[in-house]
Amino acid sequence: MKKSGKITLVLLGTLSAGALTACAPGSRDEQPISANNVYPNNYFVAGAGYYHAPFHGFYPLPYNHYDASNRLYYFGGQRAAVPFRSVINLSSPTPEAAARAQSAAVIVQRNGFGRTSSSFHIWS
Repeated sequence: MKKSGKITLVLLGTLSAGALTACAPGSRDEQPISANNVYPNNYFVAGAGYYHAPFHGFYPLPYNHYDASNRLYYFGGQRAAVPFRSVINLSSPTPEAAARAQSAAVIVQRNGFGRTSSSFHIWS
């Protein structure tokens, strides 16, 4: 059975259009941080930090981050000699933690490919 070249071109065109649209400015709708949403452990929000699911809040370091200089693990805003063990890996932040994270969140604007070429000038 012979495959049609036209179908291949249509599929490639569709994939290319989808990829370029996803890279366009403002194409991704960032959901606000909310106490009604569930977040995985170590979910990162620029400006707010890492979500520690067992502690229902955002912190500056990842969950169970190991500091080799102090030989301590960081979790839930505290440090200890052993990592914190918990079966909770998904949870909702407290309303206060969600509000703080939302107000601290930094919107990351991605411009996609070719952005630097828009400022290219030819000097004569």
